[in-house]
Amino acid sequence: MPKTIKDIDIDGKRVFIRCDFNVPKDDEGNITDDRRIREALPTIRYCLDRDCKIILASHYERPEPGKYEDKYSLKPVKLRLRKLLKLDDEIKMADDVIGPDAKSKAASLKPGEILLLENLRYEAGETTNDEAFAKELASFADVYINDAFGACHRKHASIYALAQQFAPENRGIGFLMNKEINFFSRVIENPTRPFVAVIGGSKVSGKLQALINLVEKVDKIVIGGGMAFTFLKAQGLEIGKSIVEDDLLDDAKKIMARAKTRGVKFYLPVDLVVADKFSSESMIKFLPSQEIPKEWMGLDIGPATSRLFREALNDAQTIMWNGPMGVYEIDKFSKGSIMMSHNIAQSHATTIVGGGDTADVTARAGDIEEMSFVSTGGGASLELIEGKILPGIAVLK
Repeated sequence: MPKTIKDIDIDGKRVFIRCDFNVPKDDEGNITDDRRIREALPTIRYCLDRDCKIILASHYERPEPGKYEDKYSLKPVKLRLRKLLKLDDEIKMADDVIGPDAKSKAASLKPGEILLLENLRYEAGETTNDEAFAKELASFADVYINDAFGACHRKHASIYALAQQFAPENRGIGFLMNKEINFFSRVIENPTRPFVAVIGGSKVSGKLQALINLVEKVDKIVIGGGMAFTFLKAQGLEIGKSIVEDDLLDDAKKIMARAKTRGVKFYLPVDLVVADKFSSESMIKFLPSQEIPKEWMGLDIGPATSRLFREALNDAQTIMWNGPMGVYEIDKFSKGSIMMSHNIAQSHATTIVGGGDTADVTARAGDIEEMSFVSTGGGASLELIEGKILPGIAVLK
């Protein structure tokens, strides 16, 4: 396990904190969910209490490197941060990342002051893990803290190369990263049983390794979302124009066979919401999984499947959920995901929600406070389940 911020002498020092402020915004640029910002507060407050000079850095979405577009700016994050921290003083904001403005503002920081750098991805060196870029960032600080769990599966400069610029005694992880790593490793290594994995989302390919790993650890696997059609087709069913990965049919068969060998109960949708086209205007039908018409596509689990999946969760003591049950962004195909959220929230199990879309569903369903643990990183949490060592953790060990 890497050092935590508590193991490092940070009093009065310049501390660089890599955060994950990649938060959703609406069309007007207003932040719609500030959970990732709120999760970073304990680490920031810990540094404020120790009179540190604090430099915060994050990426936001995928701007074209070198092009400073306002829609990718972290300015809304600065305003929300100040409000959440209840600060009287303004949080300083750099107009650039390693340019003259960032350098002069970093140099003039006083103890207890905060500087937020602009979107790291404005610089091409961030996504290429460029050492020269990392050295420029490292010159701002004495201590490096990674608290960006949602980004630590990427070998980017602020996650990997930057950490290497600091001596082992001056680099570590923040409270959020520590919480995420501990929670996932504890649950995966030693879950209270029955342990149920609920896996959804559109594709098997992104979650194949996680499924192969989970089938060895869980008591039940519940499959929904677009990925269910690869399993249904592997069983010989007609799936119409539903999303499918034909090259993974053999893998799907192997996973189901392995589940059977191990006595792991494997649940697939028994009915579906099918539509004649991918649109909110489409005509829909509720049909058994065996009766999808050739020209139609499944876009959500049906009511009987929701009931079946709820039964599967009844005796669970640990539930891990990663991936929605349908195209939840369109209202008429969101019921399966919303029902799954309610059912997991109402269970008596320890409930772990993998970040990204799944966290978004629980927020929309109003269940986020009922879950034991909501991860801030979808991709990162999946890779932990897969048993991978994340670059952002490996470099700090």
